[in-house]
Order: sequence, then structure tokens, then C-alpha cells
Amino acid sequence: MAWIALFDEADQMFAPSGLGCDAGRAEDTPAGGLLVRGSLVMETRLASDGRPLQMLSYRGRAPWSMRLSMQSLPEGGVVLLVGLGKDVRHTVARLDAVGAGETLRLTYSWEAPARWARLAVEQLGTGHVTTADLPLAPPLPMDELQRMVCDPSQRAMDRHVAFVALSTAIEPVGPMPTLAANVPVTTPWGPQPVARLRRGDVVTTSQGAGVPVLHHVRRVVPARGAFRPIRLRAPYFGLRHDILVAPEQRLVIGGSEVEYMFGRERVLVPARHLVNGVSAIYASGGPTVSYHGLILPGCEAVEAAGAPLETMFLGRIRRKPDLLRASLLAPFDRNSLPEHALSTYPVLKPFEAITLAEARAA
Repeated sequence: MAWIALFDEADQMFAPSGLGCDAGRAEDTPAGGLLVRGSLVMETRLASDGRPLQMLSYRGRAPWSMRLSMQSLPEGGVVLLVGLGKDVRHTVARLDAVGAGETLRLTYSWEAPARWARLAVEQLGTGHVTTADLPLAPPLPMDELQRMVCDPSQRAMDRHVAFVALSTAIEPVGPMPTLAANVPVTTPWGPQPVARLRRGDVVTTSQGAGVPVLHHVRRVVPARGAFRPIRLRAPYFGLRHDILVAPEQRLVIGGSEVEYMFGRERVLVPARHLVNGVSAIYASGGPTVSYHGLILPGCEAVEAAGAPLETMFLGRIRRKPDLLRASLLAPFDRNSLPEHALSTYPVLKPFEAITLAEARAA
């Protein structure tokens, strides 16, 4: 299972054998064949004025006459239409209370032999997810998918769309890992790359306590949009050397500036709010990136190269069977998963994070 296509306004990539670190991992689906199982993932902003958007639209040629479209509705609704010839299916997924200008991740996954498909809509930065099933979903022709990806003149795509990617797997939704493989995590026996840590290993929290790793997860994703890696640069944030993290990775920051500016001992700052060209920059690289994550009993922060980083937050996903089955956590025994309460530390808004970063750099 692998990512085989990635496109946006500037680039088009299509590799049936797999892109980037997935190269050679895709099952062989010959030209003219059907992709019977896969996922289409899109990241998009909603219109700032609340109007509906035709985010992606494609109508293919005979003999398949494939159709695929996604349209946003006001207040977080998404309409999906997919079909071959006269067999056209559609569904609607709605997230409550999504405001204009918000960023969504849309994941359409299908398994034609099981006559099943699912549209998932995630509001980035909040953990809110909704899904809608689509019965009797058709397989999609590889030739038509390649045409849609590689020939921009054959598709319509709104400028609010950050990227669209195609995978041969049923891609998970919900909690995601956020650390590059070589990020060193402090343990009682010294720093270890996060990729080497496994269930039962002990890590040292940012408060100096030792806690066990309940699970380790890994996922390969397109290196675009809210997945695009960020380089946090030393010596900022207490770092001893640079590390790569996902934009949604949150740092736990304390100190006199935090107490003075926000009246709290510590605050949480998403890495994407810190990108300023100096202390944090977007990293260049291939079309995909591999992220790792640690699940700890209380979502404790760990020390990574000197900086305190929050570990994966699960909330109460173990109480939500449908979302649990759709997530990266599905292979685990639900009884082995913790429940995480919301942090008492406030999450800084973008302008607050910028102000804090400037104060620390002064």
C-alpha cells in the first residue's frame, strides 16, 4: 500500500509503483486496470465569505466515463459525487459549527469488492471528525486517475485547495503522529530516536518522571499542507540541535515571558504558528514524509533534543467505536488505549505565538 499521486496548482506527480519513501511499495495495477481499493485525500480552506466551493471536479472519457467531484457547503458540509458511466453515487458529510476560512482535510476511501466507501471530513487543529458511508462504490480506472492528476486542463480545482493525493490504502483519520524518525527522545538511558521506541520502553517526561510507552505509531503522508514538515532550529525553544516535526506538533513553553504575557506557567504552541524564517522554517524534501508518534498514559510531554514536546493526544477515542475503527489506532486493543483529558495549558493563537517568539528572540 502506498501513495501513488500528488498534485496541486504547481506540481503533478503520478507513480503507480509509489512516490517518495513509498517508491516500489505499491501493488502492481497496470495501465488500463482498475484501482479497486484506495483513498483520495484533499486539504482545502473554506471560502472566507462562506460561499460554497467546487473544490475538485473531473469528468472522464468513454469507455469508463468516470466522474468525481467534491463540493463544500456553508458551515462545514461536503458533497461527494463519484461514478462510472450511468452508475453515479453521492453522499454528504457535515461538521457542526465550522466557520468560514477554516481548513479541512477530506478523505474519500473505497473498497469496491466489499461494496463500501467512506467520506471523512476533519477540521484541522481541533480533532473534530465526521464520516459518511457510501455503499456500492465503484473501482476507479488507473488511466482516468492519471489523466486527472497529470493534465490540469482536464480537471477543475479551486484555488483554496492546498493539495490532492492518491493512495492505494484505506487511509486513517483522527489522531496522527508528528515527529520525524530521528527526533531524539530522552529516556533514563539517554536520548533515543523516536523511531526505535516501542511499547514497554520508558521515556523521560519534560518534568523528569519516567513513564512507559503504551504504543508507537508510524504513518507516511504527503509532505504538503498541514503535513509539510517544519524544521525547528537550535538554539531556539531550548533545542540542542534542529529537529523536524509536523505542523500540528505542539511545544510546551514556559518561562518568565510566558507568565508575564499570558499569566500562565506554561502554554502550548503548534509548530505551524512558529514559522518565521528564523527559529522555525518549512523543510524541503521529497513528496512524502514519515512521521512517528508515542502514546503515553497521560499525554505527557517528552524532552526532544532539549525542547518539551507534547505526545499524541487521543481524547476519548476509545469510547467512539466508529472513529476508532477509522483511525491509525484500529489494530490496537481498545483496552490498551488511554483516555486523555484536555490540557489545562492554553493553546496560543497565531498572533500570540508570533509575539512570544519575537520576545524570546530579542
